[in-house]
Amino acid sequence: MEFESKMLSRGIQEILYDNDLTLGTAESCTGGRIAEAIISVPGASQYFKGGIICYTNEVKENLLHVSHQVLEEQTAVCEEVARQMVLGACDALNCKYAISATGVAGPTGGTAEIPVGTIWIGYGSKDDVRTLKLTEDFGRDINLAIATNKALRLFLEYLKEKGVAKAKTEE
Repeated sequence: MEFESKMLSRGIQEILYDNDLTLGTAESCTGGRIAEAIISVPGASQYFKGGIICYTNEVKENLLHVSHQVLEEQTAVCEEVARQMVLGACDALNCKYAISATGVAGPTGGTAEIPVGTIWIGYGSKDDVRTLKLTEDFGRDINLAIATNKALRLFLEYLKEKGVAKAKTEE
């Protein structure tokens, strides 16, 4: 586990744990790395509900209720799927927040339209889902590490922007 991932997870833990909020993950290309980073911090069971590894479209549809039409028309590697994965994880895991990742980590599997290194990250709550697209290919392991750290960083910044961290200091 990278030091940066642990530090980001610790920041997330401090906010969620102290405010009785919950988190889940829906991961395709990252295969559970985001969840692994989150649970690397002691006490994660107090706020982390779980993760769904949805490597196939079938699992995305059946467990996360990602639209079959979107998967057919836009593929699994698109902004809308990342968004729907967040919403599906919030529902399936009964959590306030979720983080998702879907993409092509490599070394193969890319196309001219969706090259290797394209990874969509989703994060947020049912009423506010944000997304970000990664597009550079540094090789599979580095692509996955970058996606994991970026997802954690974006989610931590989101919590701070939403003012969730303030609840502790205002007591």
